[in-house]
Amino acid sequence: MLSLTAVQDGTPVPVPDPVRMVHLQLRRFAGCPICHLHLRSFVRRHAELESAGILEVVVFHSTTDELRPHVTDLPFPAIADPQRRLYRRFGAEPSARALLNPRVYPSVIRAVTVGTVEFLRGRAKLPSRTPTGGRLGLPADVLFAPGGDVVARKAGTHADDQWSVDEVLELAR
Repeated sequence: MLSLTAVQDGTPVPVPDPVRMVHLQLRRFAGCPICHLHLRSFVRRHAELESAGILEVVVFHSTTDELRPHVTDLPFPAIADPQRRLYRRFGAEPSARALLNPRVYPSVIRAVTVGTVEFLRGRAKLPSRTPTGGRLGLPADVLFAPGGDVVARKAGTHADDQWSVDEVLELAR
């Protein structure tokens, strides 16, 4: 069992949870435009995920201070892992493939465009120009059953290779 701490309010986050499924998302760095866009889809459908008995937990390879301004409005716990302990444990190592894979280019363009508009409207903060752990992180997803068995896992092959909300809900069934 992992005992993590939510950046937003310091509450403990047990992973796995004894009664709910846990979708552990290993994202990239605080303020990552691709991650931000992806997480918005989970925020919009948070009630649906909760109704299915799924606790979302999102991890970034950033420090608490870097992460806090970017996650205050998330309805689920955000975890700082600047030493990448969870990333190594679940096979999400950094790689140049994160941004060099051509399949990520449309996502980068969309994410930067949306992020720029949100920044200009005062709804988003810019990421650090030198984020802890760099920009070459790969995402990963792990779905835990209540009590601890791993139901499914995915190691991303590029920066936008992660489960959608629909995929998480399907796997949880």
